[in-house]
Amino acid sequence: MSGTGKKIYFISDFHLGAPTSEESLIRERKICQWLETIKTDVSILFILGDVFDFWFEYRHVVPKGYVRILGKLAEIADNGVPIYLFTGNHDMWMFDYLPKELGVKLYRQPKEFVFDNKKFLIGHGDGLGPGDHGYKFIKKVFANKFCQWLFARLHPNFGIAIANFWSRKSRQHTGHHDAKYLGDEKEYLVQYIIETEKTSHFDFYIFGHRHLPIDKQIGDSHYINLGDWLSYFTYAEWDGSKLSLRKFEA
Repeated sequence: MSGTGKKIYFISDFHLGAPTSEESLIRERKICQWLETIKTDVSILFILGDVFDFWFEYRHVVPKGYVRILGKLAEIADNGVPIYLFTGNHDMWMFDYLPKELGVKLYRQPKEFVFDNKKFLIGHGDGLGPGDHGYKFIKKVFANKFCQWLFARLHPNFGIAIANFWSRKSRQHTGHHDAKYLGDEKEYLVQYIIETEKTSHFDFYIFGHRHLPIDKQIGDSHYINLGDWLSYFTYAEWDGSKLSLRKFEA
């Protein structure tokens, strides 16, 4: 990619649908504005999860709305740009709809990539590192195929209403933790990076989930957390030699 003038872009945590449909629509339009600005120089687009505050694909039904961002992503994909999409903790129930409609490549776990001879470890970031055992247990339940089958038996009107209520409660519970850096010892993703580096080296770690923009050197590794599009409107770009955390000003 070096010397092409093209860039790899990373973005995460839109939480479309929250906290209200009106506020979500304003945010969706802003994300589409950003997507329009990168169309001329994007070589790969990474979306690291929690695109939606809730998403569940029934066999013949998906949550309504989001036509602007889905249309913009389809436009980018149709122009030949690969889109790598990671599921988050709010939209882990993506299955085959977006891969079929948009041609995106879907990932459920952090994955290693190599760009310009540099190693990247990229993922949403939930459930990594020490502690947070309650969430890790709940995630296993939500990821269980039988539990997903049971939820799919609910009528969409009822199932989606329950999930949206759960999502709001979760955000209210964790929101105050997202506003400040907790220190290296209490930041699960920092601890995850430190432990990973004991056995495998990556030049760059890029995660979402944390909702706080973080640009930090950890030993010989560069860690970026992408923040969110609820408060910060931040993203990262790789130009072939440098990884930068940036803020979008509409």
